[in-house]
Amino acid sequence: MKNVMKFLKNKSGATAIEYGLIAALIAVAVIGGVSQLGQSANSTFNQVSAAM
Repeated sequence: MKNVMKFLKNKSGATAIEYGLIAALIAVAVIGGVSQLGQSANSTFNQVSAAM
């Protein structure tokens, strides 16, 4: 019973999960930003190509 109570009071697993969720959220934001930047750059290159 002591081991079960010790396991339930252990907070290090919860902290690792929180860090994992934060890292996943940052990854999604970075992917979205890079995707948007890529579309913007593509549009700019298409405009330059059409002007030439």
